[in-house]
Amino acid sequence: MPLFVDHPEWLTPGIIPGIPFFQWYGLMYIFAFITAYLLFMYQLKKSKLNVDKDQVINFFFWGIVGLLIGARVFYMVFFDARGTILKAPWTLILPFDEHWNFTGYRGMNFYGGIVGALAGMVIYARIKKIDILEWGDMLAAGIPLAHTFGRIGNFINGELYGRLTDAPWGMFFRDYDEATNIQLDMAKNPHPQLKYIMSVTDIDHVKAGLLPRHPTQIYSMLFECLAIWAIIWFIFRNRKPYKGFIIGLYITLYGFVRFIIDYFRMPLRNEFMLKLADQNNPTYLLLSPFNFTLDQLFSFLTMAAGIITLVAFYKITRKDTALASGEDRPDLRKLRKKIE
Repeated sequence: MPLFVDHPEWLTPGIIPGIPFFQWYGLMYIFAFITAYLLFMYQLKKSKLNVDKDQVINFFFWGIVGLLIGARVFYMVFFDARGTILKAPWTLILPFDEHWNFTGYRGMNFYGGIVGALAGMVIYARIKKIDILEWGDMLAAGIPLAHTFGRIGNFINGELYGRLTDAPWGMFFRDYDEATNIQLDMAKNPHPQLKYIMSVTDIDHVKAGLLPRHPTQIYSMLFECLAIWAIIWFIFRNRKPYKGFIIGLYITLYGFVRFIIDYFRMPLRNEFMLKLADQNNPTYLLLSPFNFTLDQLFSFLTMAAGIITLVAFYKITRKDTALASGEDRPDLRKLRKKIE
């Protein structure tokens, strides 16, 4: 039997057992905000721009407000298959479930967070006449590292795990609701791939839902966060060809890497949004690259938006450069008239 890893039992969402208001996930958010702020200030100092520190704090404040609202709304609207927002609308803004049990803000979505943060920061920048492309580039250079803490929080919570796998680094996550779903499939018509994984792991049908899964939180931490941060920070940060390049590069890289990782990640809605092959593909198995989840559709749109952003900012820069060079060039007609 291959060696598999057990998700540590001592890792629980609560920092202090019995006190629900102190959650690791919330603490990770605080670490993420601090990291993004410190990296931004480091670049600001290096750039020698004369900027009011209060403006930076307000810029981050409205970005954080937008992020929290956007992440929560996006999750509740697109990924909460139970329709909680219709049954208990207070769950949108309060950290309690429909039965008024404290849960913390565990239902958050990265795409919504990005949209919300952009909205908050862009509006503030327009009001204060801040160069949003310059500031946005500095922010985008630090976001991937800050995002790492969010993925650490996901791992601690044992959430956002992957599909079933027989890989030796597969990990056991104790999600008994998901176990029940797989056991029901086992009772009806088990897929041959599921039977194979059960045979190589020597786990019987009673525990079928607790089969090893891809630890996609770790994949995300390594590739969505640390790898993208290293590429941007050490290669492109000081070599950007034009303003807004780092923004577009980050959005493009994130969309691409996330699209790939989502092949291994268990979809939140537990369904495929677009099936182009193998109609009998259960969501907990990776059987075809042509069946796509809702996350992957958003990842594709994110990647496309990043490419459009890169092209748009490049054209704006070229236009501005052409106008500037045109203004500096002497008017030959006027010069000729003066000579005559």
